[in-house]
Amino acid sequence: MKAIGQMPRPKSGSTFELLSWFYMRVSGLLMALMITFHLLWMHLIVGLDNINFSVVADRWMYPITGTLWRVFDLLLLIFAVTHGMNGIRFSIEDYVHNRSWQLFLKTAVAILLLFLLFIGSYIVFVFEV
Repeated sequence: MKAIGQMPRPKSGSTFELLSWFYMRVSGLLMALMITFHLLWMHLIVGLDNINFSVVADRWMYPITGTLWRVFDLLLLIFAVTHGMNGIRFSIEDYVHNRSWQLFLKTAVAILLLFLLFIGSYIVFVFEV
């Protein structure tokens, strides 16, 4: 029995949506920090005139520092692609009202997400000079 003036409990959303919302905030913050470091490193330390294929190859060549750079680049790739695709998913939910089209577009986005993560990860792990 409800007390007088007591509001009914709002229905809770899905856990996936809550985690998705939280992920957008965390990944956005991490990307801002990582991109700032990346831009400062490449523009101020390396220099724009010096950036070419051999700079990236040299960065990834050494066992310890190369592994750290590969992990950094892979995390930046994962955060950027998943953050962007999650944003596209939000836009699909906001602007596409037909459920069939939503399902089709979300499936296409998921396939594109997996493809980009696979190709990017493959390049980061398999790349050799």
